[in-house]
Amino acid sequence: MQASEKSAASGFSTLTFNDTVVRQFSIMAIVWGIVGMSLGLFIAAQLAWPELNFNIPWLSYGRLRPLHTNAVIFAFGGCALFATSYYVVQRTCQVRLISDKLAAFHFWGWQLIVVAAAITLPLGYTRGKEYAELEWPIVLAITVVWVAYAIVFFGTLAIRKVRHIYVANWFFGAFIIAVALLHIVNGAALPAGWLKSYSVYAGVQDAMIQWWYAHNAVGFFLTAGFLGMMYYFIPKQAERPIYSYRLSIVHFWALIFTYMWAGPHHLHYTALPDWTQSLGMIFSLILLAPSWGGMINGIMTLSGAWHKLRDDPILRFLIVSLSFYGMSTFEGPMMSIKTVNALSHYTDWNVAHVHSGALGWVGLISMGSLYYLIPRLFGQTKMFSVKAIEVHFWIATIGIVLYIAAMWIAGVMQGLMWRSINADGTLTYTFVETVKASYPFYVVRFVGGLLYLIGILIMAWNVAKTALAGKPFNGQVPANLAHA
Repeated sequence: MQASEKSAASGFSTLTFNDTVVRQFSIMAIVWGIVGMSLGLFIAAQLAWPELNFNIPWLSYGRLRPLHTNAVIFAFGGCALFATSYYVVQRTCQVRLISDKLAAFHFWGWQLIVVAAAITLPLGYTRGKEYAELEWPIVLAITVVWVAYAIVFFGTLAIRKVRHIYVANWFFGAFIIAVALLHIVNGAALPAGWLKSYSVYAGVQDAMIQWWYAHNAVGFFLTAGFLGMMYYFIPKQAERPIYSYRLSIVHFWALIFTYMWAGPHHLHYTALPDWTQSLGMIFSLILLAPSWGGMINGIMTLSGAWHKLRDDPILRFLIVSLSFYGMSTFEGPMMSIKTVNALSHYTDWNVAHVHSGALGWVGLISMGSLYYLIPRLFGQTKMFSVKAIEVHFWIATIGIVLYIAAMWIAGVMQGLMWRSINADGTLTYTFVETVKASYPFYVVRFVGGLLYLIGILIMAWNVAKTALAGKPFNGQVPANLAHA
């Protein structure tokens, strides 16, 4: 390529990285984050104050809740993953993305998919499968866009200048392959109109396939992909090598093998055969080891540099996210134990568990990574306001703690009230009484969510000021092999 002529003086070629698509996904991650979290706050308010449904079908909880989950996971989380994976693969392979056109197709295609979800879900068009609600034309569009993403990512890996494949790319690669497999298998459906379809599976088989998909959406989309972020951005921000490269390899293979089997723990006490339920439980318990292996590896990277946490709020985002990751991945296996599940299932304890992972792990690691990226994408040395990052960190952390503590208490209380029986065998409490008892905790949950939303709004302001103070900047590809 003519553009790759070497400049001996600088050590860089005239070829630049494709940071345009990284910039686009980074900005849209924040935009969709605000949208998704605003929706979450609104439906949290509806649980405390049901009149906020306004008797309008497309504003009802049942329609907005799947929109909230899709917006936060696939729009906010997806854009953060795409931005960071494209940034990391270029730097660690020391080459430009293999195809700018496919990368642009990936960006615009994904935004159109998000918009299509935002239109169809409130109108009530849904397959009724958690995290897989979108109807078949959108499912097909996701497949096409995902294939484009895979071609760009793995094609870039194939033309790398560096023989070694950095561990972050292993996690990003596993996330891309596993999500494709999950999506295709669970998405198999028979169309019955443009916005109506029926699953090719039936009964308990359909439930099993759905929860194999849904739990591994957590395992690969919300865990493996974000661990790719962790393995790149924590060492970079801490300016320390990863604590144990050997542990990262063991952690990778143990995690991706074990996660695949954990789905049945969502179907305890159902028509699913007991042996399948038990298998899901056993693998969920085993999963604790590789999950904590990753957490320990990330946190121990700060060995000898703990003092950096005092002065570096970006590093604080990254490290505290790992604390929430460790907590969530301890709680999940515990909740998979049948006796614990008998108490926790169908309660707000599940909501606490999900959000300690979503807000604490996914949210904080994404925000920390974006705080690292944004200045570099606009030719700046740091964010416009480091103080604002500090404020964001504390507001977000307090918000998470309020949210999950309220839901933990509400969940355990609900489980105990539902199990409580009188001497004559009748239920002590009606369901309505448990709802009434949950009210104050729903209000606290709302306050926690509000604080978290305020945090990302502060981030949006800081990002806008940083972008306006600089201009779009694309890094140069090294002419000679160098550290990424």
